[in-house]
Amino acid sequence: MADQKVYDIAVIGAGPAGYIAAIRASQLGMSVAVVDRNEYPGGTCLNIGCIPSKSLLESSELYFRVKNGLGVHGIIVKSVQPDLKKMIERKQAVVLRLVKGVKLLLKENGAYLHRGSARILPPSGRKTSGHAIEITSDSGKRQIISAERVIIATGSAPVELPSIPFDNSNIVSSTEALSFSTVPKKLAVIGAGAIGLEMGSIWARLGSAVTVIELMPQILPGWDKQIARQLQKILGRQGMIFKLTSRVTGHTKKGSVMTVSFTEGKSNTQTRVQADKVLVAAGRKPYHEGLGLEELSVQIDKKTGFIGVNRNYETDAAGIYAIGDVIGGAMLAHKAGDEGIACVERMSGIPAQVNYTIVPNILYTTPEAGSVGFSEEELRYEGREYSTGIFRFAANGRAIALGAEDGFVKILADKKTDGVLGAHILGPRASDLIAEVVTVMEFGGSSEDIARTMHAHPTLSEAVKEAALAVDNRSIHALN
Repeated sequence: MADQKVYDIAVIGAGPAGYIAAIRASQLGMSVAVVDRNEYPGGTCLNIGCIPSKSLLESSELYFRVKNGLGVHGIIVKSVQPDLKKMIERKQAVVLRLVKGVKLLLKENGAYLHRGSARILPPSGRKTSGHAIEITSDSGKRQIISAERVIIATGSAPVELPSIPFDNSNIVSSTEALSFSTVPKKLAVIGAGAIGLEMGSIWARLGSAVTVIELMPQILPGWDKQIARQLQKILGRQGMIFKLTSRVTGHTKKGSVMTVSFTEGKSNTQTRVQADKVLVAAGRKPYHEGLGLEELSVQIDKKTGFIGVNRNYETDAAGIYAIGDVIGGAMLAHKAGDEGIACVERMSGIPAQVNYTIVPNILYTTPEAGSVGFSEEELRYEGREYSTGIFRFAANGRAIALGAEDGFVKILADKKTDGVLGAHILGPRASDLIAEVVTVMEFGGSSEDIARTMHAHPTLSEAVKEAALAVDNRSIHALN
């Protein structure tokens, strides 16, 4: 049965890219339909990614701290046990609250939410105006809606390794690893990026013996090497074991025990590790299956699978746009959301843009890590002259009072202009602290701008100011 109304925009996918685009389009006076196959909007981020993982990270961190870190505060806890069922229930409650909130936001902004799988119909033989989209529900019921423009915001999916394919039981993606019914005695994590380290941290804190296998010679590939080295040491003290420059070659299963085989180091030494569960966190790939893009002549990169778009986020097919993980770049919710806003604002004639040079990257381990802009390695590769300012949290009063002294703030500034080129933070609340530097970079500011700005005392943010002062070798509280 056809829906006779023609929407201005149909958004396929209700994750951070899609629902934000839909809300902004509604604010600009457009009629909007949103199509998503899940019961609740929010996409991977809210349902099975960012939000549930941070909920479990918080719960597991509290347990770990009560068990191991309160004695120094004069708080003696004789016995403490994790209640995994309660942690999972709390995680689900947090998710449900937020996804219901997104559903309400869409409704209050006048965006109509259709549940089902979408397929954009080819133009031949079509009687409706604009683009026709066929929506198929879980029960197989079909309906067709029409829209003048279509935005593809279907996100991404975990990468599966041929040598160790998912079985959704013993070999899992982050989705299943967020809902283990028991704490694995041994957990092997393949991939030392943000997902692997965060998920590994959760289960290590709760008692798993965690081994992380990474193809590259450092954890957090692509991040500042100084951050990566120090974080590896800290996570090692927390019990995580790292096997770097290691390639997984296969696996066997005997009963409930998995044996993962891999070559280790430059010598390619054959090594094995046993585990009850194996988490494959080797990255994500764009997801746009079943949309009918091949019939629409939408350009898709054969190697990466990313959808090609122009500066307005429009594909080769007129009136069809794409944003978020499906077009490449940083696969981050905040980047995707900004693209959603920029896409619909440009449709309305607003000269919006996304500054891709200052997309912040965050890691929610303990300590946290935050990064924006260039790393030292990138600047050296480009031959750019720069100055470095570093301040350690071990000299920050607030960090000492919190008992969170690990880590540092590093600011990189242009040697001649002093413009901030990048910042890298490892330490308490790095996810929040990095925002100050992002703002300064957005406005083309300098390390001097940060250094001359008054920061409240005692706060963690003073470490950012001190790092900015250190760019010019005038930090007040730095330790030699």
